[in-house]
Amino acid sequence: MFSGNQPGDVFAFFNEITIIDQLVRTLVGKILPDDVHPSHFAIILHLTRMGDGKTPLGLANAMQVTKATMSHSLKVLEKRGFIDTRPCETDARSKQVFLTKAGLTFHDTACEALARAFKHFLRDEHRQIMTDAVPGLVAIHNLLDENREPLLEN
Repeated sequence: MFSGNQPGDVFAFFNEITIIDQLVRTLVGKILPDDVHPSHFAIILHLTRMGDGKTPLGLANAMQVTKATMSHSLKVLEKRGFIDTRPCETDARSKQVFLTKAGLTFHDTACEALARAFKHFLRDEHRQIMTDAVPGLVAIHNLLDENREPLLEN
């Protein structure tokens, strides 16, 4: 039984999430066009969910990557015409990232392709398990987001 109080319980929980993440990223990687990496698609998903106008540093923090890694990813997305970067209106030293019409179209097309792929093996009972899990996952997501810096005790 999962009590959540034992280190093994916590490890088992996050181990399952890690495996799910790896499997989904692999599947997404097989569906996206050759030069769009799942991490690039994650940026598009983030901008779609959270809105335009994020800074590269804000995106790097949200994605838990370095600013250099985010700069590279944004260049790839900009080259494909999926995003525009513009000077920030309130701080000329900073840039902001905006999805283009092509980026929104890519998002919709990719999500439709993923839905078709999942449709082949997800059944109603699987969808129900996923739906039931969402509130708990959101709670853990928020908890981890609020505690990004570990406190190590002796």
